[in-house]
Amino acid sequence: MTVEVEPHARDTSAAPAGFEPRDRRAPRVMVLSEDRIFYCGLLGARGTSVHGAFTVYVAAHRPFCLHFANGRRVDGHCAVVPPYVRHRIESPDDCIGIVMIEPETVVADGLPWDHPAGLERIAGRARELHAQLASGSAPEVVRSLDVDTPLFGAPLPLPRFDPRIARVVERIRREPATHSGAECCAEEAGLSFSRFLHLFRAETGVPFRSFKVWKRARSMLRHVTRDANLTHLALEIGYPGASHFSNTIRQVFGMQPRAMFAGSRRLQLVTPGDGT
Repeated sequence: MTVEVEPHARDTSAAPAGFEPRDRRAPRVMVLSEDRIFYCGLLGARGTSVHGAFTVYVAAHRPFCLHFANGRRVDGHCAVVPPYVRHRIESPDDCIGIVMIEPETVVADGLPWDHPAGLERIAGRARELHAQLASGSAPEVVRSLDVDTPLFGAPLPLPRFDPRIARVVERIRREPATHSGAECCAEEAGLSFSRFLHLFRAETGVPFRSFKVWKRARSMLRHVTRDANLTHLALEIGYPGASHFSNTIRQVFGMQPRAMFAGSRRLQLVTPGDGT
């Protein structure tokens, strides 16, 4: 599966409802599962980001601007950035809505933002879902962590992988802190090193190393509401030290870990098991 999706944007004239960026006391929420991230909260001062996921940005009120490495600029209330595309977001508002979809969990063709009307619909539903989560009126989402149904109307279709690659992908997703390299994974898959790397990229659309870098960086998000020592956290989630940890997180999310933790002090974090 090769992901080739152009960034889209849809501008709407009506002021959106659901969360109000001008009020820094507004409820901030993040639903975090292995497959999805749904976030409505502070944007922060972000530099260039490279997310290993489809990233849907939803303006809280006024249009934002996306800058891409090729010089392209996209303005709007809702936009999609494909996985591993370097970009930077600017917004006149403090808050932003973000939906991240892991590319190995969906069929890239026919995703629900192929049309401007689809983006507008997703933006409206994202604001509605935030309002429900903030008011405690979305118990099913908290229980199941299913954001596809409220956002897209139904769970998105799953792709099919070569079973040998599927097993490796699933293990990295569940244990991103492990240090199993490509050689070890190739041996477990019964493939030569070069054949494994080629097949992994052909199946997932991304190099093995980039996939691991993203999954490990993403795993930090489940800790952002902790009062954690960042050096200890870096070691806990598989980084060799605090410096490497900080540099990687900045490259992936466009912010230093310390800034991300500071901006999450009032964040309501919903993770597996919270609804049971």
